[in-house]
Amino acid sequence: NIKGKIKLSQSALTVLSIIAYKQPITKAEIEDIRGVASDNAIKILLEKNLIEIVGRKDVVGKPLMYGTTSEFLKFFNLKSIKDLPQITELKSEEFVLDE
Repeated sequence: NIKGKIKLSQSALTVLSIIAYKQPITKAEIEDIRGVASDNAIKILLEKNLIEIVGRKDVVGKPLMYGTTSEFLKFFNLKSIKDLPQITELKSEEFVLDE
């Protein structure tokens, strides 16, 4: 069972949820949302195969973009990313929908 093997810190969970809802997303965009550096959380999530590099953003510096993996879907028992709860259901200030 994968659940028993993975323990995530609050910061790693926060970064994972930002990536899940906003993917594809760059580290700078994640840090803009969180207001703190996210290098370590991203490193942990990559090591645990919950996120992956999905490409590069077509802007200056071509930063890496991250998205969730099939392991992420299995871990949270989702068939697809569309099965995530709606952001309005979460009632969190952390996720402000881009209008």
